Amino acid sequence: MNSLGLPNLGFGVGLRATHFPYLMSHDDPLVDWFEIISENFLHNHGYARHVLATLAEKRPVVMHGVSLNLGSYDPLNRDYLAALKDLANWLQPAWISDHLCWTGIHGVNSHDLLPLPLNEETLQHVSNRIDQVQEALGRPLILENPSSYLTFSSSTIPEAEFLAALAGRTGCGLLLDVNNVYVSATNHGFDAQAYIQQLPADRIVQVHLAGHTDCGDCLVDTHDQPVPTPVWELYLLAQRRCGGAATLLEWDAAIPAYEELVAELNKARGVLAGAMPTAAVRQAEDALSTPIAFQVAVGR
Repeated sequence: MNSLGLPNLGFGVGLRATHFPYLMSHDDPLVDWFEIISENFLHNHGYARHVLATLAEKRPVVMHGVSLNLGSYDPLNRDYLAALKDLANWLQPAWISDHLCWTGIHGVNSHDLLPLPLNEETLQHVSNRIDQVQEALGRPLILENPSSYLTFSSSTIPEAEFLAALAGRTGCGLLLDVNNVYVSATNHGFDAQAYIQQLPADRIVQVHLAGHTDCGDCLVDTHDQPVPTPVWELYLLAQRRCGGAATLLEWDAAIPAYEELVAELNKARGVLAGAMPTAAVRQAEDALSTPIAFQVAVGR
């Protein structure tokens, strides 16, 4: 078990509306737990909330957010935090997670997970913000590594070291997305296995799996494909390091039928039992001709 005392929930999938009919017509959801996108259920008291309530009686649920905006210099959105806490008080999730990123400035939401310059100034800023979030929520935050397509010339701390420092300073947990590690490592030329080895294993609470697309000059985290073999290999390394963490399969576009999704998830059980899937990275039909991954100079 991780040092936060949070359980290994087993093997789960993201709850998506396309699967509501299946889940509401079958008693057995076929998975150990579910992860929701928090924003889909804030102030939502319609049918989706009814589905969530039904499933929460059967399986544990985790809240996964995309709007904390931890890296921004905008003040934390207290209305959003209050709504997040209200949802958590009702749902009683196993934990709440979000991303190491920023999502907007001057009140404008980009609806994207934007990268940060990784240096001591940013480390102190994000640490302070995590402390505030954890105090507001009354529980530890679990922080995910995002996929990235650019780096900053002002970065002085490798991302794995940066995440380790955040966990040490704030007591937060880590959501290790091994697909994001592979995508970013390929785009920026670092060692994905070394990245995972550098993380504090006792802070890894959850592991994300997903598929991506090779666009020629970079990999893009598309969440619309089966998990490729190199990502499965990183998954096995991560699970061996942390001694077992909750596994979540993400699939957000071209979503397959529910039973097909569960079959892909169950490959994770096979990997831990010694059966490594053989799956290639999908090539984009019209690979990008201009590189996305590049370095940006910033002045702060």
